[in-house]
Order: sequence, then structure tokens, then C-alpha cells
Amino acid sequence: MTRHVVAQVADIPPGERLIVEVAGRSIGVFNVGGRFYALKNSCPHQGGQLCLGRTVGLATAERPGEITYSREGEILRCPWHGWEFDLATGRSIFDPNRTRVKSYPVEVEELQAETYPVEIESERVIVVLT
Repeated sequence: MTRHVVAQVADIPPGERLIVEVAGRSIGVFNVGGRFYALKNSCPHQGGQLCLGRTVGLATAERPGEITYSREGEILRCPWHGWEFDLATGRSIFDPNRTRVKSYPVEVEELQAETYPVEIESERVIVVLT
């Protein structure tokens, strides 16, 4: 697995997205309340730029007329034909077992300089490279 630094956390505020090019692939990186998700920027339906779509919640109903909304901002709606996908899994809301978009793992790392062990021998400072 190859890792690619695509942005700083501050570059993608909560509720926003950043579309990046990684190894020839267009990928949308989304910040949903501090959780980051990445999806291929292509709808499996007809190839529309999926990551330009709106993020929405999920409407469910236990009984007719009793609609509840959950998972606000976690569902991505394709701007071409309205197909909806779960940002966390890439699975289609309508047909999760058959239709999905490629999703990628995202990690947030602390910025730090690479360090090396240092030893002192006979008043000499030695940097150890492994």
C-alpha cells in the first residue's frame, strides 16, 4: 500500500471536501465532523464527477409518515442523476450489495521531523541510520 500526503487537516474544514489527483486518479477527500473519508471521483452509474455532489443525511421511516434523519453529511449524492453513496464505505444507499464506488483509507498524522538515534562514544556524536 503506497501512502500519499494530500493535504493538511486545516485545508479541509469540517463539512468540506478537497478533490485531489493521486497517481493519476481523481479522489475526493471529505471531512465529516473530524472524520476523513476518500472516494474515487467517478460515479459508477455513468461516470459523473461524484465528488462535486452534495453531502446529505439519511432519511428513514419506521412507519408511514414518521421520517427521521440521521448521518447528516455522511451520504454523497451524485450531481448527475442523484445516486447516493455512503462516504465511509462507498456503498450505494439504494443497492449496497451490488453498487459501490471505490473508497480509500484516510489517516491523519501528526507532523514531525524524522528522527534518528544518537550515541556518544569517546566524546564523538554518532547518528545511527538503520
